[in-house]
Amino acid sequence: MRTAMVALALGLLAPTFLPVLPPFWLMAAMSLAALLALPTRAYLAGVFFIGLAWACFSAQIALDDRLSVALEGQTRWVEGRVVGLPQHSDGVVRFELADAYSRRTRLPTSMRLAWYGGPLVNSGETWRLAVKLKRPAGLLNPHGFDYEAWLLSRGIGATGTVKDGSLLQPAQGAWRDGVRQALANVEAQGRSGALLALVLGDGAGLSREDWQVLQDTGTVHLLVISGQHIGLLAGLVYLLVAGAARHGVWPARLPWLPWACALAFAAALGYGLLAGFEVPVRRACAMIGLVLLWRLRFRQAQPWWAWLAAFVGVLVLDPLASLRPGFWLSFAAVAILMFTFGGRLGPWRWWQTWTRAQWLIALGLCPLLLILGLPVSLSGPLINLLAVPWISLLVLPSALLGTALLPIPFVGESLLWIAGGLLDLLFKGLALAAGQVPAWVPPAVPLWAWCIAASGALLLLLPKGVPLRLLGWPMLLLIVFPPGEEVPMGQAEIWQLDVGQGLAILVRTHRHTLLYDAGPRFGEADAGERVVVPTLHKLGVQEIDLMLLSHADADHAGGAQAVRNGLPTTRVISGDPQALPGDLQAGPCNSGDSWTWDGVRFELWRWASAIESNQKSCVLLVVAGDERLLLTGDIDTHAERALLEGPLAGPIQWLAAPHHGSRSSSSMALLARLKPHSVLISSGRSNAFGHPHPWVMERYRRLGLSILDSAEQGAIRLQLGAFVPAHTEAGVRRYWRDRLAAGAWTEH
Repeated sequence: MRTAMVALALGLLAPTFLPVLPPFWLMAAMSLAALLALPTRAYLAGVFFIGLAWACFSAQIALDDRLSVALEGQTRWVEGRVVGLPQHSDGVVRFELADAYSRRTRLPTSMRLAWYGGPLVNSGETWRLAVKLKRPAGLLNPHGFDYEAWLLSRGIGATGTVKDGSLLQPAQGAWRDGVRQALANVEAQGRSGALLALVLGDGAGLSREDWQVLQDTGTVHLLVISGQHIGLLAGLVYLLVAGAARHGVWPARLPWLPWACALAFAAALGYGLLAGFEVPVRRACAMIGLVLLWRLRFRQAQPWWAWLAAFVGVLVLDPLASLRPGFWLSFAAVAILMFTFGGRLGPWRWWQTWTRAQWLIALGLCPLLLILGLPVSLSGPLINLLAVPWISLLVLPSALLGTALLPIPFVGESLLWIAGGLLDLLFKGLALAAGQVPAWVPPAVPLWAWCIAASGALLLLLPKGVPLRLLGWPMLLLIVFPPGEEVPMGQAEIWQLDVGQGLAILVRTHRHTLLYDAGPRFGEADAGERVVVPTLHKLGVQEIDLMLLSHADADHAGGAQAVRNGLPTTRVISGDPQALPGDLQAGPCNSGDSWTWDGVRFELWRWASAIESNQKSCVLLVVAGDERLLLTGDIDTHAERALLEGPLAGPIQWLAAPHHGSRSSSSMALLARLKPHSVLISSGRSNAFGHPHPWVMERYRRLGLSILDSAEQGAIRLQLGAFVPAHTEAGVRRYWRDRLAAGAWTEH
């Protein structure tokens, strides 16, 4: 039975690693062959292919429900019902719309929308909205978070921006939103946002600083609903009934064990529904239900059987759950605890059990965090020793009891006030720890090195006395000191990062690093903090020798301060240093300045007669061997004419499109003189500026240029000096990244 369940689980997971999905006829044939194999000795293969076919079929249904290419960027009137908990922050309302309907157009059934300056939107309401529609898409950077996969896993077929709307029907059955509003109105010593996260799983009330503190201290799992909270509540209810039966308080006519199991599961399920029933909650409820059933039937639980059944059950009901990092972290944490505490020859004391649990979870999850591209908290094992009981034994009971007793005047509010004060004390302590030991973003390692490190972590989880166990330490250290690939002398590695509507280009030589522009910042959305710094860490960049900000516009220099805060930066220069945002200090870009790093030559140019910021862009020429790259910032046709009269006006191979390919740039004169064979464009998908302009794109095509646009290809990597084709992140095929990929097997 267990072997068959493992085979089924592997089949359900297999599509996650497929570049494209098989066509429908192949899925049907696969299912038929699997059914025929079940009565034979090849039944395990049959079970595997049943799981594979079901997962592929579910994924294909989700892909088919995406917005069609023809509707990309169009504005349509849509009717639908608001689901989940809408988020209101900084004048923006973000929410999910289900059962979406348009009179003349077939639309995805579920959308994720943003309404800038919109009114109060509540869960359960029905709205008629004018929405500018977009296909699901996210930034694609090396080892970065795959937002498109996350959207697909939630069944969201389109995103969009609301232009106008009207309420058609008030909320119906939106009890979670009612609870949220009641909690938000309670005085909780300034921590109502944290209470909402703990009780309802709604993290919208936590500030960016709060999230950073939780990430640095490895305590994110405490403020979002986790299996630990569900298990704690279920265990408490079970023990209360068992204790009442032992002391003769429980009614004799009611058998205590069935009632204890039923009430414990009801409590877990009720808390899960209150929290939105996400993957960790589903996993916890499934495991608790199976353990309680086993307790009723055999009086002795079998944790591994329950874990495997819950794992398979979650995937059968939601095969796309494997695309979410939380799925892997949730099941892995429980598996590590069962593996390390099961089969020991002797019991540990309670304090040994508690300290080793935190240490072993941190050790076991380290390779998984690395492959998922998540930061590692160095202080987490120590912080969690105190934070977990603080939340589980003090904050959570008072928060849940206070929420349940809110209808009783003063009682519920008082309990929530106490819970808020306890949370405030916790956050103050966490902030102190985070200031001393921030989270570590490990560099990416080759697959073979990761496999060795993961094997080392597994060895260290084994009991003491196991032969060769201590070899796990040097194996695990491959994560800390990865075998990196150095840039050869005389060559330069170029990364045009995918930062949306902005620019950030990394230039690395054998021993030096240059960053040309730092990505955009618009309001709270800072690409420097969210994209540039984490990506540079994962690429192994430890410091920046020179940050060159072409000019002062927010889409080029907005992320500069975050980059300086996140990485040691030796020097900053800019074409418009006086206009840089904030207190950022930079030296001037001087035309004619040149230098050589590790056999790679760099030369600057800036138009002396420039008037406005775009024209002041500092242009950089990078020459490795006989291969040349020109980075142009946002210069326009006037600055281009001046550039053609200077020393940089020679043939090149690679051109970073001036001003993101706008109509006011990329003149025919510039292209004819420079004669590039490829052009790099950094733009946001369906951006409001219309970049790159169709006229400019037609000009590129007419000249036979190879066009690489980050809006379509994601991050782009060049090996300057090696004369090899560019590598793009979109070139790493995943079935959800390109809608056409899902039908590739049919077409060929």
